[in-house]
Amino acid sequence: MPAQIVWFRRDLRVRDHPALVAAAEAGEVLPVFVLDPSFERAGTARTAALFTALHALHAATDGALVVRSGRPEEVIPALVTEAGASAVHVSGETTPLGRRRDRAVERALDVPLVATGTPYAVSPGRVLKGDGEHYRVFTPFSRAWLEHGWRAPAEAPSPRWVRGVESEALPAVPEVSATLDWAAEEPALERWAEFLDGPIDDYDEHRDRPDLDDTSRMSVALKLGAVHPRTLLADLDRVAHSRSGAGQRSMLRYRTELAWREFYADVLWHQPRSAWHDYSEQLVTMAYDEPDERFRAWQEGRTGFPMVDAGMRQLQAEGWMHNRLRMLTASFLTKDLHVWWGVGARHFLDLLADGDLASNNHGWQWTAGTGTDASPYFRVFNPILQGKKFDPDGAYVRRWVPELRHLPGASAHEPWKAADGYEGGYPGPIVDHAAERQEALARYEAARP
Repeated sequence: MPAQIVWFRRDLRVRDHPALVAAAEAGEVLPVFVLDPSFERAGTARTAALFTALHALHAATDGALVVRSGRPEEVIPALVTEAGASAVHVSGETTPLGRRRDRAVERALDVPLVATGTPYAVSPGRVLKGDGEHYRVFTPFSRAWLEHGWRAPAEAPSPRWVRGVESEALPAVPEVSATLDWAAEEPALERWAEFLDGPIDDYDEHRDRPDLDDTSRMSVALKLGAVHPRTLLADLDRVAHSRSGAGQRSMLRYRTELAWREFYADVLWHQPRSAWHDYSEQLVTMAYDEPDERFRAWQEGRTGFPMVDAGMRQLQAEGWMHNRLRMLTASFLTKDLHVWWGVGARHFLDLLADGDLASNNHGWQWTAGTGTDASPYFRVFNPILQGKKFDPDGAYVRRWVPELRHLPGASAHEPWKAADGYEGGYPGPIVDHAAERQEALARYEAARP
């Protein structure tokens, strides 16, 4: 039987991998990863996560993984010739850039490009209204998504790997301060098993608490495809019967969070333009300010608002940020500093190890009030109240803002109220939040049709 190429992209795993199963059934498998020139734009954390997953995939394929650098439309056809392959198998791509790339590769090939499965439980574009239109609001989408359902995880393949095709050396993993082991398949599944074994029972109550390590940390693994969401959903169904009360509520909540990821991918599928343009056209005349020194203070975590600064410093240090902080810091940039959401979205994508175009950019629009939410123009996060509510003892702030570690408890959220609040060198607030909130509301009212 002729060789089959499996071109890995956002699916850096060997379990629950429909494209790998299809290839293994058709012949010997040559696993391939292409270091596309576009990877050069990735930040250090995302690069480290990717290369960590790549090393793990190399081990999982018994060292058969072939890594080549270059443009995919040139590299993949050359490998087809070298291996004598009769097909190239991929997980279907759903982003605008990925779809354009695959069309270019398909035009360059003399063999079929076979797409099986996607990085989602339900492929974007599948969940539609009765009239054939796509959903623009999350809640009805999530109901229809749940009703549609998804396949069980793919069977575990036993591929016969092709040997002898020349590969470049695996790229070295950049040194980062954060632990990115969970970017790889085995550690991610181990982390997930540990999460299911107990911490998930408190997820519904604790998921908004950045001071607690009670989230699954699966976002990097999902971004890279080290685990498939179908695997997580199947595990949730499997263990749900053993839980009651808070445990079951937490599992439903976690499933809802996975549905948000699927929703945003579906929105991007139907509206590719929404990647970098307002999804809603109701606020196209919104007035924005140009990024200035205050924007740089936001980037560097020195706005003088402890919760905002803690989040931005965590982002710089770990390439990851708790979701509550993603919303808070995005609100501060768009509604306290009045900077267009796309500027912040780009900064996040540059730094996040789990930077996902659909989730990141539509999440930013949700906060900015230009996305899929029906009436969010009045939603302005108060950074002090958010801190007191979700970091009640100030532990998260003290972890990331050492200038405030001398302040006990919740006083870390309001250093201006303590006689020694600024003795550690922490800056004062760069804006008056109350005044900027009124300014944001005035701009929204002026822009509304």
